[in-house]
Amino acid sequence: MTGVQTCALPILTIHPSSVVDDGATIGEGSRIWHFTHIMPKAKLGKNCNVGQNVFIGNDVTIGSGVKIQNNVSIYTSVEIEDHCFLGPSMVFTNVNNPRSNIERKDEFKPTLLKKGSSVGANATIVCGVTLGEYSFVGAGAVVTKDIPDYGMVVGNPARQRGWMSAFGERLHFDEKGEATCPGSGMKYRLIENKVSVLESNES
Repeated sequence: MTGVQTCALPILTIHPSSVVDDGATIGEGSRIWHFTHIMPKAKLGKNCNVGQNVFIGNDVTIGSGVKIQNNVSIYTSVEIEDHCFLGPSMVFTNVNNPRSNIERKDEFKPTLLKKGSSVGANATIVCGVTLGEYSFVGAGAVVTKDIPDYGMVVGNPARQRGWMSAFGERLHFDEKGEATCPGSGMKYRLIENKVSVLESNES
């Protein structure tokens, strides 16, 4: 075989209608769609997909492979780890008791979405909570408390109704506290209300 092989590098794509302020950091391979505004101290990882009409504030940190659907605002003090999903029009808050005539910027409460967590359309994440790895928030839920790894919550206020696999399938645990994801075949164990992935050499 002759000639030189080349490999195309991932390209950062920003729609011309969007505004990315000087100082913002966006990883290669990310796509920023229409009418989005990213503030100067925001940080986004690689291969993110940011939908239309999204706002990303100062001091927001977003990992790699994150999907942000249309009409989402991410405010100061929110941290989102790798491969999270934010559904259309979901909402973050950063102050518990806002008033238009009282400045409370020194009262912002941090919110953390751990790796692989998903938030459904029109859900609200009240500030100061942590969403565990691969947790799942149903559409329209109002989250006011921490969610454990793989926990699935629905309703207002959100209550846990089960467990979800990293593949996004409902887990049904047997009397031994074990479950198999129907989508991936991955095996999980539930002990003392905590879910973990079974090692491949375990039976």
